[in-house]
Amino acid sequence: MATPAASSAPLIEKHTIGYVPPEDRHGKVRDLFTLWFGGNIAPLPIVTGALGVQLFHLNLVWGIVAILVGHLVGGVLMALHSAQGPQMGIPQMIQSRAQFGSLGALLVVLIAGVMYIGFFASNIVLAGKSLHGVVDIVPVPVGIVIGAVGSGIIGIIGYRFIHVLNRIGTWVLGIGIVVGFGYIFTHIQTDDFLTRGSFNLSGWLATVSLAALWQIAFAPYVSDYSRYLPADVKVSSTFWTTYLGSALGSSLAFIFGAVAVLATPVGMDTMDAVKLATGSIGPLMLVLFLLSVISHNALNLYGAVLSLITLVQTFAYRWIPTAKSRAVISIIVLLACCFAAVGASKDFIGHFVDMVLVLLVVLVPWTAINLIDFYAIHKGQYDIQSIFQVDGGIYGRYNPQALLAYAIGIAVQIPFMNTPLYVGPVSAHINGADLSWLVGLLVTSPLYFWLANRDTSYRRRMMGGKLASSL
Repeated sequence: MATPAASSAPLIEKHTIGYVPPEDRHGKVRDLFTLWFGGNIAPLPIVTGALGVQLFHLNLVWGIVAILVGHLVGGVLMALHSAQGPQMGIPQMIQSRAQFGSLGALLVVLIAGVMYIGFFASNIVLAGKSLHGVVDIVPVPVGIVIGAVGSGIIGIIGYRFIHVLNRIGTWVLGIGIVVGFGYIFTHIQTDDFLTRGSFNLSGWLATVSLAALWQIAFAPYVSDYSRYLPADVKVSSTFWTTYLGSALGSSLAFIFGAVAVLATPVGMDTMDAVKLATGSIGPLMLVLFLLSVISHNALNLYGAVLSLITLVQTFAYRWIPTAKSRAVISIIVLLACCFAAVGASKDFIGHFVDMVLVLLVVLVPWTAINLIDFYAIHKGQYDIQSIFQVDGGIYGRYNPQALLAYAIGIAVQIPFMNTPLYVGPVSAHINGADLSWLVGLLVTSPLYFWLANRDTSYRRRMMGGKLASSL
């Protein structure tokens, strides 16, 4: 659904974390499909998807089944967050103040910001490697800078430009990856393409978890890209366009990585395997992936900047920054990430995956609390003015019920964790499969619902939340 504002919306986004009023709403629900489909056909999900056969030693069939199960399950949570955007009209992280309080939300916002920066730095490394693979006279460090600058320009221009690029990218990358699949299946270079690896429960569960966590990692910023849609857009429409785009795009990229690795000799780097497996069209595929990673990485920069602005605005509550402020902070983040990425170790991507697994342990309970609060407690009705007040307005500085559920949600995951920092006893018993995210969701969701309904100020917040509909 479009509004008259769609044709007159400025290319350079003027809003940052502030509420988007009805007169500035624009766009169509189908843009969410192209955003999350095109954005997920990129080198990082391809590299991640290959781990099912490289690291967890699954064969092709069981690897594909695990990838599909993980994305289809994790995508539900991701899409439920997306459906919040049109109703709230504010970024996801600042909305967390309604669940945790103005100060209680700071930890989650900080963690999300660190994760975005990690994603951004990892993607510019992949951009540098992809550019070097296409034009070998371009050193990887130079490619890193070029990739970062390209993503920076897109991120600074903002919301509308990101959607435009992904509408184009969906067609180009969608056709490209189908052609790539076709080439690989007709030019398989190994005799054990279908027989390499086998089913093992721990590896299958680990691959399911990896795919599900890929979707959950989008949760802290997915509604940032739906918040400009008209407020009367159906929740179901927002959910399904996001869900189908993200689950389909991510699954294709993950499976492409697994197929490319199995079609080439054992031990090859994933992107080298992609280049070899796609033969004569390999350079074209790398160009497409390079453009994709630059475009998609703008989302990570955009999310990191909004998180940083949210942190600052918590204490400088009268400050609602402009596009200029967002541009300055974007440049600072970009320069810092370039410096870190150029000087990073060769195993930077591996270290990044390890970091994400650690951060998701603390983001999973947030996902559960946010969704339960939005859909079951407040039913989408919040007091937007309170969210921007330094004392949290009707939501206060801290919400003890949310913080208690959050802490317990982290604690119950510990025995099921498998991260570089710690391997829990249950995970060790099932050969390293990480099921912490599933346990965290299953425990935190009913616990928070019970605690919130026991809260004596619950009905006061419910009544106050109705003020949102008048803004």
